[in-house]
Amino acid sequence: MRTTIAMLACLTLFGCASTGIALKEAFGYAKREQLVDRVEDARDGQEQAKKQFASALDEFLALTRSDTTDLEAAYERLKRQLERSEQRADAVHSRIKDVERVAEALFREWEGELAQYHSDDLRAASAAQLERTRTRYDELLGAMKSAEAKMQPVLDAFNDQVLFLKHNLNARAIASLDRQVASLETEITALIAEMDASIAEADSFIAEMASE
Repeated sequence: MRTTIAMLACLTLFGCASTGIALKEAFGYAKREQLVDRVEDARDGQEQAKKQFASALDEFLALTRSDTTDLEAAYERLKRQLERSEQRADAVHSRIKDVERVAEALFREWEGELAQYHSDDLRAASAAQLERTRTRYDELLGAMKSAEAKMQPVLDAFNDQVLFLKHNLNARAIASLDRQVASLETEITALIAEMDASIAEADSFIAEMASE
């Protein structure tokens, strides 16, 4: 009982990731299930981020293609879009970290348990399954990281343009922004393609884990 209370205190007060994983497993939430759920969370986070980046681009395009006179309100809308995009990107970063933590715990435990087999055939079969799962996980993580890496350059471009507008709320600034948005649109299109690929990898990984 004291051990459980100590683990709960550590998890609550200090957010101990490894303790949290072990505690969940102690209550019947296996590491394998935790990994699948964390992959689902990361996939959903990328889906939300993809929609947010597309929404932010739409707001930029709407500004450059309109004759609005309320530039202050337009700037505030763009600023909110930037903030939401940053929040979505942070969520993606956090969820990928969660995937990595659970995967590391699962593979470390799995590899350690291979030595406990008495049957060479069963040990070999488990080792082969471990290798297949790790290979698929590496492919998934690579796709997630690739999409993740493309978010910051887009956020930087968003930030530059919002910052420029903050002190240049006039027609000439909007015209200048119009020339920049084409490049931004290309970057977001590439980002969305990467996210779609990562989401597809996540769906495939989840399906394969469920079928084993």
